[in-house]
Amino acid sequence: MTRATIEVIEADITTLNVDAIVNAANETLLGGGGVDGAIHRAAGPDLLAACRALPEVRPNVRCPTGQARITPGFRLPAKYVIHTVGPVWEGGDEGEAELLANCYRESLRLAWEHDVRSIVFPAISCGVYGHPLTAAVALAVREVRGFLRRETTPGHVVFCCFGATVTAAYRRLLQN
Repeated sequence: MTRATIEVIEADITTLNVDAIVNAANETLLGGGGVDGAIHRAAGPDLLAACRALPEVRPNVRCPTGQARITPGFRLPAKYVIHTVGPVWEGGDEGEAELLANCYRESLRLAWEHDVRSIVFPAISCGVYGHPLTAAVALAVREVRGFLRRETTPGHVVFCCFGATVTAAYRRLLQN
Protein backbone atom coordinates (compact mmCIF):
# COMPACT_ATOMS: atom_id res chain seq x y z
CA MET A 1 0.00 0.00 0.00
CA THR A 2 1.31 3.45 -0.93
CA ARG A 3 1.56 5.89 1.92
CA ALA A 4 -0.42 9.09 1.47
CA THR A 5 1.46 12.38 1.59
CA ILE A 6 0.54 15.51 3.50
CA GLU A 7 1.97 18.84 2.42
CA VAL A 8 1.72 22.43 3.68
CA ILE A 9 1.96 25.35 1.29
CA GLU A 10 1.30 29.07 1.37
CA ALA A 11 -0.57 29.84 -1.83
CA ASP A 12 -3.78 30.95 -3.51
CA ILE A 13 -6.03 27.88 -3.21
CA THR A 14 -7.84 28.80 -6.45
CA THR A 15 -4.70 28.28 -8.54
CA LEU A 16 -3.87 24.73 -7.48
CA ASN A 17 -4.10 21.91 -10.00
CA VAL A 18 -5.60 19.16 -7.85
CA ASP A 19 -8.65 16.91 -7.99
CA ALA A 20 -10.54 18.83 -5.29
CA ILE A 21 -10.30 21.98 -3.27
CA VAL A 22 -12.26 22.41 -0.09
CA ASN A 23 -14.26 25.58 0.27
CA ALA A 24 -14.75 27.03 3.74
CA ALA A 25 -18.30 28.03 2.89
CA ASN A 26 -21.34 29.38 4.67
CA GLU A 27 -24.61 27.45 4.98
CA THR A 28 -26.20 29.09 1.89
CA LEU A 29 -23.32 27.96 -0.38
CA LEU A 30 -23.92 31.13 -2.39
CA GLY A 31 -20.51 32.72 -1.87
CA GLY A 32 -19.21 35.07 0.75
CA GLY A 33 -15.94 36.59 1.84
CA GLY A 34 -12.47 35.15 2.30
CA VAL A 35 -11.67 31.84 0.64
CA ASP A 36 -15.34 31.27 -0.18
CA GLY A 37 -15.58 34.46 -2.22
CA ALA A 38 -12.24 33.81 -3.91
CA ILE A 39 -13.34 30.31 -4.97
CA HIS A 40 -16.65 31.57 -6.33
CA ARG A 41 -14.95 34.37 -8.29
CA ALA A 42 -12.32 32.05 -9.76
CA ALA A 43 -14.80 29.27 -10.62
CA GLY A 44 -17.19 31.64 -12.35
CA PRO A 45 -20.98 31.91 -12.38
CA ASP A 46 -21.52 28.20 -13.07
CA LEU A 47 -20.40 27.41 -9.51
CA LEU A 48 -23.07 29.69 -8.09
CA ALA A 49 -25.66 28.05 -10.35
CA ALA A 50 -24.56 24.58 -9.22
CA CYS A 51 -24.76 25.61 -5.58
CA ARG A 52 -28.22 27.13 -6.09
CA ALA A 53 -29.31 23.81 -7.60
CA LEU A 54 -28.42 21.93 -4.39
CA PRO A 55 -31.54 21.34 -2.30
CA GLU A 56 -32.15 23.44 0.79
CA VAL A 57 -32.45 21.37 3.95
CA ARG A 58 -34.19 24.32 5.60
CA PRO A 59 -34.73 27.89 4.36
CA ASN A 60 -31.45 29.35 3.03
CA VAL A 61 -29.41 26.33 4.22
CA ARG A 62 -27.97 23.98 1.62
CA CYS A 63 -25.18 22.69 3.84
CA PRO A 64 -25.55 22.72 7.63
CA THR A 65 -22.51 23.38 9.79
CA GLY A 66 -20.27 20.31 9.99
CA GLN A 67 -21.50 18.82 6.71
CA ALA A 68 -20.13 18.94 3.16
CA ARG A 69 -21.42 19.06 -0.43
CA ILE A 70 -19.60 18.58 -3.72
CA THR A 71 -19.85 20.41 -7.04
CA PRO A 72 -17.74 20.59 -10.19
CA GLY A 73 -14.85 23.06 -10.16
CA PHE A 74 -15.87 24.78 -13.40
CA ARG A 75 -13.18 27.39 -14.25
CA LEU A 76 -10.89 26.26 -11.44
CA PRO A 77 -7.96 23.94 -12.18
CA ALA A 78 -9.58 21.57 -9.65
CA LYS A 79 -12.11 19.04 -10.91
CA TYR A 80 -14.29 19.43 -7.80
CA VAL A 81 -15.09 21.89 -5.05
CA ILE A 82 -16.05 20.31 -1.75
CA HIS A 83 -18.00 22.88 0.23
CA THR A 84 -17.99 22.53 4.00
CA VAL A 85 -19.31 24.82 6.70
CA GLY A 86 -17.17 25.22 9.76
CA PRO A 87 -18.53 26.39 13.08
CA VAL A 88 -18.34 29.93 14.37
CA TRP A 89 -16.23 29.95 17.54
CA GLU A 90 -18.49 30.58 20.53
CA GLY A 91 -15.93 29.91 23.26
CA GLY A 92 -15.55 26.16 22.84
CA ASP A 93 -18.56 24.92 24.77
CA GLU A 94 -21.02 24.78 21.86
CA GLY A 95 -19.69 21.66 20.14
CA GLU A 96 -17.35 23.61 17.87
CA ALA A 97 -14.56 21.00 17.95
CA GLU A 98 -16.86 18.14 16.92
CA LEU A 99 -18.47 20.23 14.18
CA LEU A 100 -15.06 21.22 12.83
CA ALA A 101 -13.88 17.59 12.94
CA ASN A 102 -17.01 16.66 10.97
CA CYS A 103 -16.03 19.18 8.28
CA TYR A 104 -12.81 17.27 7.66
CA ARG A 105 -14.44 13.82 7.95
CA GLU A 106 -17.27 14.69 5.57
CA SER A 107 -14.96 16.37 3.07
CA LEU A 108 -12.66 13.35 3.04
CA ARG A 109 -15.64 11.00 2.75
CA LEU A 110 -16.86 12.85 -0.35
CA ALA A 111 -13.33 12.84 -1.75
CA TRP A 112 -13.10 9.08 -1.24
CA GLU A 113 -16.55 8.53 -2.83
CA HIS A 114 -15.51 10.54 -5.92
CA ASP A 115 -12.08 8.90 -6.25
CA VAL A 116 -10.27 12.15 -5.52
CA ARG A 117 -6.53 11.53 -5.51
CA SER A 118 -5.44 14.99 -4.36
CA ILE A 119 -7.30 17.39 -2.10
CA VAL A 120 -6.51 20.83 -0.70
CA PHE A 121 -7.89 22.20 2.56
CA PRO A 122 -7.87 25.80 3.75
CA ALA A 123 -7.73 26.52 7.49
CA ILE A 124 -11.47 25.97 8.05
CA SER A 125 -13.09 28.28 10.64
CA CYS A 126 -9.81 30.11 11.37
CA GLY A 127 -10.70 33.39 9.64
CA VAL A 128 -13.79 35.42 10.47
CA TYR A 129 -15.34 32.39 12.22
CA GLY A 130 -12.71 32.87 14.92
CA HIS A 131 -11.66 29.33 15.81
CA PRO A 132 -8.34 29.44 17.71
CA LEU A 133 -5.61 28.58 15.22
CA THR A 134 -3.60 26.11 17.29
CA ALA A 135 -6.65 24.03 18.22
CA ALA A 136 -8.05 24.11 14.67
CA VAL A 137 -4.74 23.04 13.12
CA ALA A 138 -4.32 20.18 15.61
CA LEU A 139 -7.84 18.99 14.88
CA ALA A 140 -7.34 19.22 11.09
CA VAL A 141 -4.11 17.24 11.18
CA ARG A 142 -5.59 14.62 13.54
CA GLU A 143 -8.64 14.09 11.33
CA VAL A 144 -6.66 13.88 8.09
CA ARG A 145 -4.08 11.51 9.56
CA GLY A 146 -6.83 9.34 11.05
CA PHE A 147 -8.64 9.10 7.73
CA LEU A 148 -5.45 8.31 5.82
CA ARG A 149 -4.65 5.45 8.23
CA ARG A 150 -7.91 3.79 7.11
CA GLU A 151 -8.07 4.77 3.42
CA THR A 152 -5.60 5.15 0.56
CA THR A 153 -7.61 7.78 -1.30
CA PRO A 154 -6.91 10.65 -1.42
CA GLY A 155 -3.22 9.92 -1.76
CA HIS A 156 -2.12 13.55 -1.47
CA VAL A 157 -3.51 16.07 1.01
CA VAL A 158 -2.43 19.70 1.00
CA PHE A 159 -3.07 22.26 3.70
CA CYS A 160 -3.10 25.53 1.77
CA CYS A 161 -2.43 28.45 4.05
CA PHE A 162 -3.03 32.15 3.80
CA GLY A 163 -0.16 33.84 5.59
CA ALA A 164 3.04 32.84 7.32
CA THR A 165 1.47 32.40 10.78
CA VAL A 166 -0.99 29.75 9.60
CA THR A 167 1.68 28.04 7.47
CA ALA A 168 4.06 27.85 10.45
CA ALA A 169 1.34 26.40 12.68
CA TYR A 170 0.69 23.54 10.26
CA ARG A 171 4.38 22.87 9.65
CA ARG A 172 5.14 22.75 13.38
CA LEU A 173 2.41 20.22 13.99
CA LEU A 174 3.23 18.03 10.98
CA GLN A 175 6.86 17.70 12.05
CA ASN A 176 5.65 15.57 14.99
